[in-house]
Formats: sequence, C-alpha cells, structure tokens
Amino acid sequence: MSKEKRNGSLIILSGPSGAGKSALTEYALRSLSRLQFSISYTTRAPRGGERDGVEYFFTDRAKFESLAEAGEFLEWAEVHGNYYGTSRSVIDGFLRQGNDVLLDIDVQGARAVKKARPDAVAVFVTPPSFDVLRERLLHRRLDDASVIERRLRIALDEIRSFENYDYLIINDDLENAEREFVAVIVSAHCRVDARRNAAVSIVESFGGIAK
Repeated sequence: MSKEKRNGSLIILSGPSGAGKSALTEYALRSLSRLQFSISYTTRAPRGGERDGVEYFFTDRAKFESLAEAGEFLEWAEVHGNYYGTSRSVIDGFLRQGNDVLLDIDVQGARAVKKARPDAVAVFVTPPSFDVLRERLLHRRLDDASVIERRLRIALDEIRSFENYDYLIINDDLENAEREFVAVIVSAHCRVDARRNAAVSIVESFGGIAK
C-alpha cells in the first residue's frame, strides 16, 4: 500500500501583545521542519529590528486596499489604525506542498479564517495575569506608556474570546508553553478528518476477509 500523501494543516495563533506569540512561533519553526510561517501584509511601520519580507510585508494603504479588492487576502482587518492581511495564494501554495502553515493573527482575523476554513486549528495564548502582561510590555521597551495602556485595555477583550479557539495555552512558563504549542501542531495530523483517506484505504485492505 502506498504511503498516504501528507496534507498540510492551517494553524492559527492568537493572543494579546506580550503574551508570547513570537517566542512560540520561533520555537515551533525551529522544531518542525515542515512548518511554514505565513507572512502577513501590514500598513504599520516596522518595530525594533523587523524586516520587510521576514516578519511582515510592509506596504502602504493604497497598495493594501488594491490587494484586498483583488481578493488576495484570506482575511484582512484594520487593527490599532493599521491594516493587516493574510495572503490566500501564499497559504494555499504551502498547504498543497504538504506543509503546515502558521498564522499569527488577531482575534478578528482568526474569526474570519475559521469561517472560511473550518478545518483550521485555532490556538490562543494568554499570559497568566494582567500584572504579568503589563510587566512584559514595559520590559520590551517598544511602546510608550500611552500605547501600553491601550494595549492592556484591548487585551481584556482579546482574552475574553478564548472560547472561540480549539486550544488554550497559558504562558506562565515559556518552555512548557513552547512544548504544548508544538504538541498541538503535531496532533493536528492525528485528527480523523485529516486521516480519513488513509483510514478508508486501511479498511479496503481488509477486503479479502469474509464478512
């Protein structure tokens, strides 16, 4: 019997700013050879050492709106005054090659992707408390005090959406959170729907046995 062709899984990762999404993403990409990160388009300015085509595709509002009108985005939204969008063609290309695709998107985007692709695996990561999140945002030194306070207010609404996800990771210990995230991605290939064709082939292999 020939080996079943591996189908890629679409993995959604969401959580408030400072919850640890970047750390989980970096660990998963190092650990899983067939995991690809889907780079989103955005109209916001680069932060820290972010590079165009690595963390994001940075573009202006006119170009972004043109791509949206052309149907290039699987989902897109305006967040904190900036556009963010997920390229449909990039994702589908990776999935057809049998690679898993990881999306780091906000709760609005996650809702849209799950509606368009119900088989996507949605993971939410949260800090263990408000105080921990505030300390992390301050420690990053990426935003001024007013921006941090706004992010903390938004975080409450984001965290309240955890029930819309398939898995919840509480990042109170980064190493444990990283292991949990990789386990979720690996387990996605063990879902019945993901292995239905293989299961049917196995059942058919018993065809010579009398019923």
